[in-house]
Amino acid sequence: MAEISATSFPSSSSALLFRSSHNGSSKCQNVACPRTTSQFQELSVRRSQLVGNAVVTGHASPSRTSCKKNQAIRAVLSSDGTPLATDSKEAGLRGKLKKVVLAYSGGLDTSVIVPWLKENYGCEVVCFTADVGQGVQELDGLERKAKASGASQLVVKDLTEEFVKDYIFPCLRAGAIYERKYLLGTSMARPVIAKAMVDVAAEVGADAVAHGCTGKGNDQVRFELTFFSLNPELQVVAPWREWDIQGREDAIEYAKKHNVPITATKKSIYSRDRNLWHISHEGDILEDPANEPKKDMYMLTVDPEDAPDQPEYIEIGIESGLPVALNGKPLSPAALLTELNTIGGKHGIGRIDMVENRLVGMKSRGVYETPGGTILFAAVQELESLTLDRESIQVKDSLALKYAEMVYAGRWFDPLRESLNAFMEKITEKTTGSVSLKLYKGSVSVTGRKSPNSLYRQDISSFEGSEIYNQADAAGFIRLYGLPMRVRAMLEKGI
Repeated sequence: MAEISATSFPSSSSALLFRSSHNGSSKCQNVACPRTTSQFQELSVRRSQLVGNAVVTGHASPSRTSCKKNQAIRAVLSSDGTPLATDSKEAGLRGKLKKVVLAYSGGLDTSVIVPWLKENYGCEVVCFTADVGQGVQELDGLERKAKASGASQLVVKDLTEEFVKDYIFPCLRAGAIYERKYLLGTSMARPVIAKAMVDVAAEVGADAVAHGCTGKGNDQVRFELTFFSLNPELQVVAPWREWDIQGREDAIEYAKKHNVPITATKKSIYSRDRNLWHISHEGDILEDPANEPKKDMYMLTVDPEDAPDQPEYIEIGIESGLPVALNGKPLSPAALLTELNTIGGKHGIGRIDMVENRLVGMKSRGVYETPGGTILFAAVQELESLTLDRESIQVKDSLALKYAEMVYAGRWFDPLRESLNAFMEKITEKTTGSVSLKLYKGSVSVTGRKSPNSLYRQDISSFEGSEIYNQADAAGFIRLYGLPMRVRAMLEKGI
C-alpha cells in the first residue's frame, strides 16, 4: 500500500510525496516536477510499485469540524499511474476557475454538470460523493461514471457514523420536527456533506465548489450557507441557476452531445433522496396533493396492512437524551439506527405524507419514510416525561420549533443553532433510562418507561394517602392561582 500526500508548490510545478512499503521497509521520496508529459515519467515509474487505488491525504488547514483529521480519500489515477489533470489555462465560456469540487451522485444532473463546468469555466472537475448511508447500490459504478463524464478524480468519504452522531442525534435530542411532521432527513444531511466538500476542496487545492441543486429548492440554500460559514473564499457554482437546460429532456440531449454515458430516459419518475435516516419521494403523481401515493413507491417500509399480525416489543436505552442501546445491547449510533430501520420497516413504521412550506416560498408535497427515526423520537420524548418538569418541557418544546426551522433552512453552523444545541444538551443531561415500545401495523405505542432520575413519585401520585402531599392544600393554591380570573369577573359584574 502506498500513500500520496499532496503538497502546495508554485503553479509551475507539482509535488507528490510517496511512502511505499516494500519488504517491511519504508521509503520516502519527494518528487517535484513541472507539469509536462516527459517530466511525469519519473513519477509514473515510482507509481508502478503501487497496487490498487492510491490513498491521498491533504495537508491544508481543515474547516471547522469535529471529523477525524486527514481522513483518507480515494483518487482516480490514469492508466499509466499519473494523476489525471485537465486544468486548462484557457478560460471557459463564462470565466476561468482552476479546480472545482462537485457534489456528485452519478445521476443525470450531476453527470452533465461535469462537462458543463469544463466547457464553461475551463476547469478541472473533482467529483465528491458522501456515503451517508444511502445504500451500496447508489455507490456502485460511480468511479467509472465520473471518469467517463470527464472528471479527473472521484473522492468518496464515509460520513455515516459522523452523520448520525453529530447531526441526527442532536436534532433527535432537541425534538426538532419541522411543521409538525418532517423529521429533517435531507435537511440534516446537507451540512455534513457540504462540510466534507469544503475539506476536500482544501485537500485537492480547489478554488470553487459546485452542486446540482435546482433554483426552486431548499438544498441550494443548505449547501451554500455551509460553504459561506466554513470557507467564504470558495467560489460557488450552481449550474441550474446559470445554464439553459430547462428539464430532464434537455439534460439528456446535452449528455448525448457531450458523449456522457447515461441510462436515464425521458419518462418522468420520482425524485428521491435517501440516507440512513430516511428516504423522501417527490414528483410524478405526488405533485397533485389530492393523489394517493402508489403502493409500489415505498422502499423502506411495508404497507401497514401487510405488516405482521403479531406486535413486536423492543426496549431503547437512553443516556443524557441520546439512544445508546437496543434491547439491552449497546450499539454505535449508526448501528442502532440501522437495526431500527429494519425492525420499523418490517412493521410499516414511519410513513409521512405532507405538504410543506419550502424556504424559497412555495409549497411542496413530499412523502417520507423514516422507520428507525420515528421509533427513536417516540422513545426519547417519552423518557423526558419522567425527567423534565413542566416548565422545562414547555421551554424545550418552544425552542425545538426554532431549532427545526434553522436546520431546515440550512443554518447548521449559525451561532444561534449552536447555542440552542448547548441548551438542549444541558436540559437533557438527566434524561437517562429506557423506554419499552410496541410496534404493530404502522403504529408505535409506549408500554413502559423508567429512569434513575425520574421525577415521578408513586408515593405522591397515588390515590392513597401521602405524608408529602396534603389534599387540603389544594384549596389555597386554587384561590391564589385563580385570583386574576376572579378579579376580572368581579369587575365585569360591578362587585
